[in-house]
Amino acid sequence: MRRPPVAYAALAFAALLFGGTFVVVKEAVVVLPPLAFVGWRFLIGAVALLLLGIPHGRSIWRDGLAAGVLLFAGFALQTAGLAETSASNSGLITGLYVVFTPLLAAGVARHGVSLATIAGTAVAFGGLALLTIGEGVSLATGDLLTVGCAVAFAGHIVVLSRVAFRHPVIPFTAIQLLVTALLALAGSALLEGFPLPTGEVMPSLFMTGLVVSGGAFILQVWSQTVIGPARTAIILALEPAFAAAFGAWLLAERLDTQGWIGAGLILAGIYVVLASTGDRDDLPAAEAVTPAH
Repeated sequence: MRRPPVAYAALAFAALLFGGTFVVVKEAVVVLPPLAFVGWRFLIGAVALLLLGIPHGRSIWRDGLAAGVLLFAGFALQTAGLAETSASNSGLITGLYVVFTPLLAAGVARHGVSLATIAGTAVAFGGLALLTIGEGVSLATGDLLTVGCAVAFAGHIVVLSRVAFRHPVIPFTAIQLLVTALLALAGSALLEGFPLPTGEVMPSLFMTGLVVSGGAFILQVWSQTVIGPARTAIILALEPAFAAAFGAWLLAERLDTQGWIGAGLILAGIYVVLASTGDRDDLPAAEAVTPAH
């Protein structure tokens, strides 16, 4: 039985969880370095999903490895950026993966981009400039890392649009999380001394590793089967707005007038891009089956 109202509510709750992650990670990386946090977080998520579905066959591991490398790049850059910028900025800038996705997809497929997508991209980048660039016209390091994160997530979605349909969702996602965990832990061993998580950070690891990467992702996948990818993308675009709200509420982060205008333009640009690409079969939906949150 199809239940659209339940699916919409589930998606809104998933977006709420995804948005809350930025505050949780922002506080956790004060205790545990970024790569270590990413590694332990995704190891927990990978083990949980592997218990639900074991991958079989060479192709699923090959495709999972390719997608996992991009997923690792996205989360490593996002988490490192969170150590240098606010949770509000991180959530809003990460949302730009919606804008980058059709641009990368068009480049890979070698076709043009619609005027609406170009307009939405211009609006979103204008908002990015207002949100992040202060006196001296320079982009803060944390914000720049987060832009890189958005590009990596967009690349991850483009890859998934080409290979994800070949594989069952849970085992395929488990491989991506496992690849992300192993790469992050290896990087942590080389650059951070391989710190082990303490009791202080364990709630954050389980919250992001199980509740968000596992539970919220399953809600997203189920909801998409009920209401379709275009509507799913629009509801999930609430994520950066929730991130900014949680940052203001829990971390006392406050945007000035320029920042609020920038945030509004980013969200407006995201919705313009979603509206212009959501019904096209030749472009991947920006919320493609991905744990990129």
